[in-house]
Amino acid sequence: MDRYNWNTVPVEQMNPKTTRQVIHTDTMSISQIGVLQGYVVPVHHHVNEQVTMVKTGRVRFFIDGVPSDLGPGDVIQVPSNAPHNLEALEDATLTEVFSPRREDWMTGDDAYLRR
Repeated sequence: MDRYNWNTVPVEQMNPKTTRQVIHTDTMSISQIGVLQGYVVPVHHHVNEQVTMVKTGRVRFFIDGVPSDLGPGDVIQVPSNAPHNLEALEDATLTEVFSPRREDWMTGDDAYLRR
């Protein structure tokens, strides 16, 4: 059994408006994402199923171009390979779970988040 504490997981500055903490297990990736108001995650897709939980703030999530406004306590599921993106309506903190784990994040092949 592995045990983690978000207070000790390194914070990575992805770009001027996004931070990320991530834990990779054998079959999942779990992240805490911080986004500042106005940031737009570019449209992208991945093989991983994704579940995003809004902890604080408000975001607009687009899945296959369909918008959903989310606030604290809201959870949204993104199917595998579905094109999606996000706009931060306010400063927000998100928890995201991916299955299988994000191999692209492990290798640093996540340029779409670094813009």
